[in-house]
Amino acid sequence: MVLQMAEMAKDLAAGTVGGVTQLFVGHPFDTIKVKLQSQQTPAPGQTRKYSSAMDALKQTVAAEGPRGLYKGMGAPLATVAVLNAVLFTARGQMEALLRSEPGEILTVKQQMVAGAGAGAAVSILASPAELIKCRLQAQSVSAGGAVAAAPKYSGPMDVAKQVLRTEGGLRGLFKGLVPTMTREVPGNATLFGVYEALKQYLAGGLDTSGLDRGSLMLAGGVAGASFWLSVYPLDVVKSVIQIDDYKNPKYSGLFDAFRKIVKAEGVAGLYKGFGPAMARSMPANAACFLAFELTKTSLS
Repeated sequence: MVLQMAEMAKDLAAGTVGGVTQLFVGHPFDTIKVKLQSQQTPAPGQTRKYSSAMDALKQTVAAEGPRGLYKGMGAPLATVAVLNAVLFTARGQMEALLRSEPGEILTVKQQMVAGAGAGAAVSILASPAELIKCRLQAQSVSAGGAVAAAPKYSGPMDVAKQVLRTEGGLRGLFKGLVPTMTREVPGNATLFGVYEALKQYLAGGLDTSGLDRGSLMLAGGVAGASFWLSVYPLDVVKSVIQIDDYKNPKYSGLFDAFRKIVKAEGVAGLYKGFGPAMARSMPANAACFLAFELTKTSLS
């Protein structure tokens, strides 16, 4: 029991450090991704506010300075310790359940099961944090792609207060829970499965304890890219549902959002912001997994 609690504490600490590292490296890419995702199909004769990821980057920096790339970071920074602690701790507990004896090295399939379980656990906490982040990141763009007259929210706490007051209380904060879970469960199964498979490949066997930092970063980066490749359309649907108007909603749910996006913009509409997401995934996840492994090793 004491040993199990010690392992949980290591996962908690290492997951926290890994998550904070990932956030600082990847948040600017995530801001551009959400800005692109939040653009609706323009009316005839109008053009989109952002023509590409680079255009969104240039306009954001020109209008708001480099700080604009970190808009909405307050919510995930405030919760990243909890989110990543839950993710990595849940994964660790799933691994313990899947082992037939202590210290047994799990197969890649078992790591995928552990990742799926961790994704289900973290979805409950991730959903409100994602809603707050997306509201802040998208508020500079109106539904038609024009600049909003004035920011609706002054910060993460203001988003939470307004949602609780005007959008049905706690239920409003958990808007988008279903698409968040449908993203996190298969996404984390892929993430941890690919990570362990690539580590074992680079190590030439099941024992990966001797891998150097470069190998860990490579495995983490490729795993992060695999996460987004496997679930990106679900992330687009999640984002549009979470920023949808409460009083006059455009989407009634997950499948309705899929259908309307494809009808209006084709399959390409499900991949808005894909470039920034992929550009973010490798360095952010490389940093996250390296920080996690080094922290856990140092605590051992």
